Amino acid sequence: MQPLWTPTAERIAATRLEAFRRSVAADHPEVVDSVALHAWSVGTPGEFWQRVWQYGDVIGEPGPVVFDAADGSIRSARFFPESSVSYAENALAERPGAGEEAIVAISEHGERRVLTWPELRAAVAALAAALVADGVQPGDRVAAYMPHVTETIVTFLAANAVGATFTSTSSDFGVDGVVDRFGQTQPTVLVAADGYRYAGKEFDCLGRIAAIVEQLPSVRRTVVVAVLTDAPDVSAIAGGVRWAEYLAPHSRAPLRFTRLPGDHPVYVLYSSGTTGKPKCITHRALGVLLMHLKEHQLHCDINAGDRVLYFTTCGWMMWNWLVSVLASGATAVLFDGNPVFPTAARLFDIAESERLTLLGVSAKYIDSVHKAGVRPVESHDLSALRTVCSTGSPLGEEGFRWMYEAVKPDVHLASISGGTDLCACFVCGDPTRPVYAGEIQGPGLAMAVEVFSPDGVAVTEPGQKGEMVCSVPFPSVPVGFWGDDGEGSKFDAAYFQRFPGVWAHGDFASWTEHGGMVIHGRSDATLNAGGVRIGTAEIYAQVEQITGVVEAIAVGQEWDDDTRIVLFVRLAEGVQLNDALQAEIRARLRAHASPRHVPARIVQVADVPRTRSNKISELAVADVVNGREVRNTEALANPESLEHYKSRSELAQ
Repeated sequence: MQPLWTPTAERIAATRLEAFRRSVAADHPEVVDSVALHAWSVGTPGEFWQRVWQYGDVIGEPGPVVFDAADGSIRSARFFPESSVSYAENALAERPGAGEEAIVAISEHGERRVLTWPELRAAVAALAAALVADGVQPGDRVAAYMPHVTETIVTFLAANAVGATFTSTSSDFGVDGVVDRFGQTQPTVLVAADGYRYAGKEFDCLGRIAAIVEQLPSVRRTVVVAVLTDAPDVSAIAGGVRWAEYLAPHSRAPLRFTRLPGDHPVYVLYSSGTTGKPKCITHRALGVLLMHLKEHQLHCDINAGDRVLYFTTCGWMMWNWLVSVLASGATAVLFDGNPVFPTAARLFDIAESERLTLLGVSAKYIDSVHKAGVRPVESHDLSALRTVCSTGSPLGEEGFRWMYEAVKPDVHLASISGGTDLCACFVCGDPTRPVYAGEIQGPGLAMAVEVFSPDGVAVTEPGQKGEMVCSVPFPSVPVGFWGDDGEGSKFDAAYFQRFPGVWAHGDFASWTEHGGMVIHGRSDATLNAGGVRIGTAEIYAQVEQITGVVEAIAVGQEWDDDTRIVLFVRLAEGVQLNDALQAEIRARLRAHASPRHVPARIVQVADVPRTRSNKISELAVADVVNGREVRNTEALANPESLEHYKSRSELAQ
């Protein structure tokens, strides 16, 4: 197979990755290229991350210890255990070469808002002072129920500046979805927008906010951001105050940062499992900062003064990833709304007008604009664009080829894959190596990514599928799950139970002959539709409240270079799955969970497979609908029930 793109020697020499490699090679001459650099980084994680701290100009006190691997396990290892750092201080630092604009926010209806670096620092200082005046202390939680706008970033940075832990979800979540998340982390302050716009429509959130606050007794203050109206009515919201009025008394507050240990929780993200409420993944400040600096500067070649847009919501980890570009002195460009409204070329319009250097999208987006016939190479000036990142689901070979034929022949297409669990990537791009259709270029630096057989043996032969794992500690291993017991048993069970001491991520993967990787989808029962991981329990909690539905089982089906949700329902005797019932199921999920929880297909079945301990076996159904051999059928009490489930070809009809 011929590569779709090979960087020139001049382009390689100009990358930050090559500069970093040369600095390492001065002391380690065996590091002759990026492949050798990866091998060295995995073998000497302490020295590697010390160099990342220095190369990334991290502000703070590193302490005398770089890497403490007491028993050598990923779970217990710590990086810079005696450090003192503030994420916000690093994000708001004056970086040589940074442009005037820190944030550019573009709304669906065309409004363009700019915060210069001084304006961003002033806004963060004002909100931080307001939070302190409201009694917020280090360790408290500040939550955001927000669209992808500047105030969301200001809220995060202000919370971190005072030592509080930030948590967020997007405005399209329903009341139950928000309460299931924030009810566990118990924020003291909630920042929420009065509404949002999507696909030309306005969605009022004031009623939802009032209902949410009623169910969150920990919230003492609700700050409402004006998105749809200039002066939202907050009278029905307990502790409600408008954003502008909340900040006004502190408009001249000095900017101060509270430095805390590097392991202090910077934010809590939510990734759903298959039972119970969403998992509250608690991330350490220094860990995500180091990982993002490495990925941005070395893998994505982001420099001070660059302009970066990643299409995301603030309920997806890519929002957190995007905010971190500020720590490299780059401008964060935000777009809130439908990325193909009013035309399929909308993001490329922004790439041209904003002179983006990096555009980040999902594989599903690439597939949709390809099918829409968009050809930016013929209609847009993308001369500033050096990198396009794709994540969320595997990008197929056709999507790779379209990028080079229809978008830009000399762009670095970096397909990346990681997760909310680590808020970073396991495998990602390399601006110094060729790009092959359908392949992620390789593992991230210092990430000991392997493919394991079911019995825990490393698989190295190209094309052989197995479980993607990581066998060496990395900085953004979460602190744990918020609210987990003292032993962290739920956290350990989620990642380390399958292969003791090794992080098992729940993805099927295989190596390629070029040293790259292909991700084949989830190997567990967590849904990954459009790049957002969704727990089946959230779907069942809503669907099984509908009259006539006895029980449900939802699985992810690999479909059209993405994953779609297929919902199977067992109905009460005499009830049939008609159009009205399907519409009711979809409407309830959209209103009470989120639009991402709505299945692509709903199918009626007569029975649901269960294990001998009476647990629903989603894995068995997922194997059937994806055409895989069913694993561990002996664990099923009723294996004959699988005959009720449709194959991939039957579901297409």
